[in-house]
Amino acid sequence: MKLNLTTCLCAIALSSVLFACSGTVEKKLPIIGERATEERIVEGKTVVDTIYHQIPAFTFLNQDSVEITDKDFDNKVYVANFFFTHCPSICPTMQRNLLKVYEKYKDDERVAFLSHSIDFKYDSPSVLKSYAEKLGVTNEQWQFVTGEKKDIYGIADKYLVYTKEDENAPGGYDHQSYLVLVDSQKHIRGAYDGTNDEHVAQLFNDLEILLKEQ
Repeated sequence: MKLNLTTCLCAIALSSVLFACSGTVEKKLPIIGERATEERIVEGKTVVDTIYHQIPAFTFLNQDSVEITDKDFDNKVYVANFFFTHCPSICPTMQRNLLKVYEKYKDDERVAFLSHSIDFKYDSPSVLKSYAEKLGVTNEQWQFVTGEKKDIYGIADKYLVYTKEDENAPGGYDHQSYLVLVDSQKHIRGAYDGTNDEHVAQLFNDLEILLKEQ
């Protein structure tokens, strides 16, 4: 079964209820996504390791026409999302709320932000640059990126976020409004509806928890 964030978050919510009922307090954020096990031999004994879902290597072009790769986010906690600049529905609210998080952590080298445009036809680097400036982004901590259709939609799958080119959707694209919290090991640790104030407040809280863990 192909997982998505909605499925994973429902499972996590149920898990939280079970923890609460048992009186157990979970201090760390969960790792979201599929996982596998791998056996290895250590000093003659079989040890089973858990292999967690990770964001894979990627390369995109940013708002300054500079290549951005996964290496630029090494040893950082970052928040990623998917949008397009002329989106008439959820994007303006989602990006304004993400801006609040950016403003709190502005110039904090531990934290970064990454917005992937799903409009590979219109959102060129110069369009993304203008958009970022109008939004109020003033440093390189928040990257806005574009690329080939297969790469953009392929990486969205790895973030477990639904994206689709759809002529019947507002603006021609259908996508979820998740703000995805990623740790320094490229594991997904949380996802929040960027149009929901309560979810955004939870992102603020969880980001602090994750930074303490890192």
